[in-house]
Amino acid sequence: KIWYAVTDLAVADVASGEERVITADLDRNVFDMVWAPGGRAIRFIVEDDGRQYLASVAPRGGAIATISTGERALSSPTIARNGRMAMLAGGAFAPNNVHILDGSRLTKVTTHNDALLAELELGTVEYTSAASPDGTEVRGFVFYPPNYVAGQAMPTILNLHGGPTAQFDWSWDRELQMQLAAGYVVVAPNPRGSTGRGEDYALGIDAAWGSVDVPDVLAFLDGAVERGIADPDHLGVSGWSYGGMLTNYVIASDQRFKAAVSGASISNVFAGYGTDHYILFYEYEVGTPWENLDGWMKVSYPFFQNQRIVTPTMFMVGGLDVNVPTLASEQMYQALKSRGVDTRLIVYPDQSHGISRPSFVRDLMQRWIDWLDERVK
Repeated sequence: KIWYAVTDLAVADVASGEERVITADLDRNVFDMVWAPGGRAIRFIVEDDGRQYLASVAPRGGAIATISTGERALSSPTIARNGRMAMLAGGAFAPNNVHILDGSRLTKVTTHNDALLAELELGTVEYTSAASPDGTEVRGFVFYPPNYVAGQAMPTILNLHGGPTAQFDWSWDRELQMQLAAGYVVVAPNPRGSTGRGEDYALGIDAAWGSVDVPDVLAFLDGAVERGIADPDHLGVSGWSYGGMLTNYVIASDQRFKAAVSGASISNVFAGYGTDHYILFYEYEVGTPWENLDGWMKVSYPFFQNQRIVTPTMFMVGGLDVNVPTLASEQMYQALKSRGVDTRLIVYPDQSHGISRPSFVRDLMQRWIDWLDERVK
């Protein structure tokens, strides 16, 4: 459970050393804890099913009270001596601003990006669900571009989040916004392995990456196709980190996609053993390669069975990435190149797992969209 376990809130008595977990029954990740004045309560943010909300609990445990909730993402709460709270809050089409809590209502007190947003034509979003083939309910978001016309199937990108222990939520997503601005419908599911749905849901891909999460995301995409939102002849898929890994699993399982963008990903997981920083997780979850060869091969099928892949795929990675080193992308690029599959490799020098240099961010976004535009539309 080391990778998929829920993060609980615990308190420790300084004098006695007694420790108590006080959110064990919540079955949701909690973070950003702050003490209320006088130590009467602990306030914290709960990650829950595509959103975050503010909650409170007594230091000795008991009922958890919801203070403020809604279709938004919360982070970085702070509390003054008089009990007033401030925090960051944002939405799918609203980057974070500082908000003040008044009872259960959050009031925005900063206006960063308001002038820019007023100049932009943004899309809309729907939170929905679909049934995976085994009956599991998969939830997530369907984002509609500004030019969306109801009843008209449009080119669509299946966007996959990293982690895998993370979730798409109501926060602003730069890459997703770029895809919308380019005129795509974007489907953003939270398959098994994601957080926000409890520990058992996250454990669905324990030692089984690219297993149930593949039919989960495809079922969510199929739902958009069946509703006449996504054009089945104009589909792309993309993601970064585990989202890139899942992209590789998807295109090795389904040949309908016209293009893929796989960022900071690995497919030959053997290549990660001893070269990236996940050794503890590898050995805890899958074991060592020589003790569980079948398990390692099972999670490495996009490389060792890359002949399944026909989708034109661009691999992108930072040259100094220690999470998922460059060699992992180089191997997949070379495998597809050797087979004559349309492919490209982009390495950003002096960048790590996330591309941060502004000129490189702009270049990445432009290449990402160009690759999709030239093949999906």
